Amino acid sequence: MKIYYIGVLKNEDKPAHELCVEKDLSSYSRFTGSNYGQFMTLFAKTVAERTRPGQRQDVEEQAYTFHAYGRTEGVAGIIITDKDYPGLVAHQLLSKIVDEFLARHPRTSFSAQNPPLLDLPELKDYIVKYQDPQQADSIMKIQRELDETKIVLHKTIESVLQRGEKIDDLVLKSNDLSNQSRMFYTQAKKQNSCCVLM
Repeated sequence: MKIYYIGVLKNEDKPAHELCVEKDLSSYSRFTGSNYGQFMTLFAKTVAERTRPGQRQDVEEQAYTFHAYGRTEGVAGIIITDKDYPGLVAHQLLSKIVDEFLARHPRTSFSAQNPPLLDLPELKDYIVKYQDPQQADSIMKIQRELDETKIVLHKTIESVLQRGEKIDDLVLKSNDLSNQSRMFYTQAKKQNSCCVLM
């Protein structure tokens, strides 16, 4: 699971413009990384242009998923991940990023035709922190812990059942031993009855 791109784009006019962006191209070679970065920028702009205000959508393209969240303020948040990345976590992060962006930058700061890139330093932290969605998202973290607990409980129950089977075997063996000792006692009594001890 990997995040490749996080960005906030102005999407009320076409073409869309990147307002702030952070990319993680470390999984690509030095020679192809810039091409993949341009691909991500192009597709992020396209998806942002097609995302209406108030709409959330996921668009799959080859091995990537584009998570988009449009706002009525004329911006859209875009996250590009691999296909395995959970959509719930991506959309939670989108909401957080767009809210922080709008709190820091009023609409007038990006209302120009070609607005400049704006600063949102938290994007660098988020692209690192959210690479592992189970650590970043508390619900997924709790779910993972519950799954681990469930596995431990299943193993414990299996071992208890195996112990129960062993105890049942011991009870049967002790019953057999008791029956054999009774038989030995009765046979010994019969054998000893013929002889009188003085």
